[in-house]
Amino acid sequence: MSPDGPQRIWKKIATFYVLTLLFTAVFRTMDIRAPDNIILTTAIMWFPALATLATKWLFRERIRDIAWGWGSGHYATSAYFIPLLYALPVYLVVWLTGFGGFYDNEFASKVVAEYGLSSLAMPVALAAYVVVAMTAGFVAKAGRALGEEIGWRGFLVPELAKVTGFTGIGLISGLMWAAWHYPFIAFSDYNSGTPTWYAISCFTVMVVAGGFIAAWITLRSRSLWPAVIFHASHNMFIQMIFTPLTTDRGHTAYLIDEFGAGLAMTSLIAAIFVWRRRGDLDMPVAATHIS
Repeated sequence: MSPDGPQRIWKKIATFYVLTLLFTAVFRTMDIRAPDNIILTTAIMWFPALATLATKWLFRERIRDIAWGWGSGHYATSAYFIPLLYALPVYLVVWLTGFGGFYDNEFASKVVAEYGLSSLAMPVALAAYVVVAMTAGFVAKAGRALGEEIGWRGFLVPELAKVTGFTGIGLISGLMWAAWHYPFIAFSDYNSGTPTWYAISCFTVMVVAGGFIAAWITLRSRSLWPAVIFHASHNMFIQMIFTPLTTDRGHTAYLIDEFGAGLAMTSLIAAIFVWRRRGDLDMPVAATHIS
C-alpha cells in the first residue's frame, strides 16, 4: 500500500483533474472562437503539466519524483511506430475501397507551395513532405504532447497504480483524458465533420484505448518519455499525414481521423493486446488485487 494512503492519493488525483479543467477553461473560450491558433493549442496542452506542478506543491511533494528518466530505447522506438501500425491499415482500406481518395489535390498543392517543393514531381514532393512531418513535424508535436503527458502519464498513471490495477488505470486515465476534450469536440471545429454524438463516441473509444497503451508503456518503461513519443507520433501521423492526404468522398469522415470508426476499432485491438500483457508490469502490491 502506498505510504500516504489511498484516501490521500484519490484527493491528489481529484485535485489534479479539477485544476486541469479550471486552467483549461481560462483559454477554452478563446480557442473555440479562434480555432487552429497554435499558441492557444500549445497553452491548453500544457495545462495538465501546470496542474501537476500545482498539485505537487499543494501536497508538498517533489517534482523530481516524476519518472523523468529516459529508460530503455526499445520502448521509445516502439512508441513511435505503434500509431503507424494501427492507423495505416485504416487509411489503406479507405483508399483502396474508394471510401476516401488518395491523394487530396488541394492539400498536395498547399504542401508544394508552403514547403518550397514546386520543382519536384508531385509524388516526390509528397514523399519529401512525409519525411519532414515524420522528423521536424514530430518534434513540434512532441513539444506540445509533453505538456499533456507530464500530467496524464507522468502524474496520473503512477498515482492510479498505487490504488488500482491495470484495468482501472487504463479506464480511469483514459476516460479523464477523453472527457477533457469533449468541449472542444462539441463547441469548436475539433471534429472531422461527423455528428457530435458520433464523434464523441468514436473519439472516446480511441482515446481510452490509447490510454491503455500509454499507461502500459509508461509503467513498463518506468518513464514518461515513451508516452510523449506515442502521443506525438499519433498526432503527427493522423493530423499531418494520413487525414490531410485523404480526399473526402461524402462519408469518409465516418471512417477516418480521430472521430471515425476505423481508428476506434484498430486502436481498441492494440489496447486489448497490451491489456493481455498486463502481467508483464511490475505493479505495486496494493494494486495487484485488481487486474
